[in-house]
Amino acid sequence: MPELYDVAVIGSGPAGMTAGIYASRALLKTIIFEKNAYGGLMALTDKLENWPGEKSIAGYELAEKMHAQALDLGCEFVSEEVQKVEKEEKGNFSIKTTSDKNFLAKTVIYAAGSVPRKAEIPGEKEFTGNGVSYCAVCDGAFYRGLKVAVLGGGDSALKEALYLTKFAEKVTIIHRRDEFRAEKITQNEVRNNPKIDFILNSVAERIEGKDFVEKIVVKNVKTGELSELAIDGVFIFLGYIPETKPLENIVKIADSGHILTDSECRTSTDGLFAAGDIREKLVRQVSTAVGDGAIAAVAAEHYITSHSKS
Repeated sequence: MPELYDVAVIGSGPAGMTAGIYASRALLKTIIFEKNAYGGLMALTDKLENWPGEKSIAGYELAEKMHAQALDLGCEFVSEEVQKVEKEEKGNFSIKTTSDKNFLAKTVIYAAGSVPRKAEIPGEKEFTGNGVSYCAVCDGAFYRGLKVAVLGGGDSALKEALYLTKFAEKVTIIHRRDEFRAEKITQNEVRNNPKIDFILNSVAERIEGKDFVEKIVVKNVKTGELSELAIDGVFIFLGYIPETKPLENIVKIADSGHILTDSECRTSTDGLFAAGDIREKLVRQVSTAVGDGAIAAVAAEHYITSHSKS
């Protein structure tokens, strides 16, 4: 019989680790599942400049601090990918991992976040790891003195483009509109950076090369005209897709693909909570993820207390 945990947290980004910290402080037996390195997308962020109390802090540094605090409080971390979450007749949750291990928990806080959206263009899959990347912090240093393209116009795309200017000789942002969706302060930084060029009202049509990326074919969405740009790498930042597959058929999903919750992070299944970027909400930032994690953990504690009395 698997050991029974009070709280199982799926995902160790800022929402997941905050939930673990709050749950452990409430003396709840807590386990956190993470298939990759702890910290989630936060750990891949070069600089956080809107984290209260810090003018600037590296994402991995904040992740390390959260991880250390969670461990000190008694959180158990497991390097496993969760495949499926099911609610049993007795009311507990069965959590199955891809390595066929089973865990039991009274409550689940789902904070698995999202994965990068693919461009779905010819050459993308073939050159992934050979010139196509989804993480500037991970791979930017490989392009020192070279030319790269960034696909996207949101906050992540522009911030990653700025980071790439540390290494690349030239960064070209390709965006399907003539305006960006990023924060105004980030837009100003990008427009004032001499290393950054723009190809607007355009989309990437295909990526070409031999062993490595050599050029990208771009299509103007207004005229249909095709052009080529000689580059050494392509960084794709077209948004993120929520990772909800382990919860198939047990929670309500919004049209956006995110999990629907109430103000206490409760999903449509009793005892199952969602926190962080996976949740349908207006703002997806580290600060809001931390808030979700705290709320979800307190709500889970209340759920356990109320059901232990019934």
